[in-house]
Amino acid sequence: MYGRVTTNLILQRMTTPVRRISDRQFFQLVLFVISLSLLSGCVSMATDRLAANLSNAMLNQTDPEIVRSGAPAYLLLLDSLIEEDPDDQSLLYAGARLYSAYAGGMVTDPNRQKTLTRKALEYAARGLCQTRPAICEKATGPYAQFKQGIHEAGNGDLQGLYLYATSWAAWIQAHSDDWNAIADLAKAQAMLEHIISLEPDYERGRAQLYLGVIKSQIPPALGGKPEVGRHHFEQALNYSAGDDLIVKLEFARHYARLVFDKTLHDRLLNEIIEADPIKPGLTLSNVMAQQQARQLLEDDYF
Repeated sequence: MYGRVTTNLILQRMTTPVRRISDRQFFQLVLFVISLSLLSGCVSMATDRLAANLSNAMLNQTDPEIVRSGAPAYLLLLDSLIEEDPDDQSLLYAGARLYSAYAGGMVTDPNRQKTLTRKALEYAARGLCQTRPAICEKATGPYAQFKQGIHEAGNGDLQGLYLYATSWAAWIQAHSDDWNAIADLAKAQAMLEHIISLEPDYERGRAQLYLGVIKSQIPPALGGKPEVGRHHFEQALNYSAGDDLIVKLEFARHYARLVFDKTLHDRLLNEIIEADPIKPGLTLSNVMAQQQARQLLEDDYF
């Protein structure tokens, strides 16, 4: 399962060049901004805006190494904001997004991935449980009861459902050595399927992408249905207008390799490499997709 990227980070981009600042200077700047907001009596609005701007800045970063080295400071910042206001749903969701994305795209140590995805799942659950407690209460229960609770959720719950499902999928990926964790994949899948039943193009097709990966794990000879996975990948490509290069990467990595389709595999990867990665909200993941596409083409897989 894919738990890798979609990522997020700080204030607004400046139109004039600025010098790079240290993590300590960054914290001083953030604390100064928050202090000003305290004086103006707009704390909640300021913290929510800060979390959103942190996410946007990371998503639009062209250098993954800047994100890799700087993200821990931002994670600590979000933790501190959440500790101050533990029931702020916007902050919890921002924390879930950032921890999940950082664990999946920036960390290779298995033990760290387990710890980080656990934090992402915790934040996502705390956010969703405020409005849909039945889903969280049934998360450890029988699948049928859990699925029933999901179907009670509507369009207003899409963000929470999506973050819970994707954080859960990332946690399962990090715990792929645990059969009990893998058994929960059906529940994460049910949440994603409910999301696309309500809004097929949600998150520019990212819910479809996750389903494409899930459905492209088992070959037909063993009872798998990879063509269902291909359908979800094609839907994700359509809903992102081809701008989301991660879709093509996972389409090649999971579906094309599973069915041993070298022509499709190489075409998708070459399209990624030749594409312009600069797309609002997708730039960081696109740059990383291009890096991984080059590596996959170098593999002697076929």
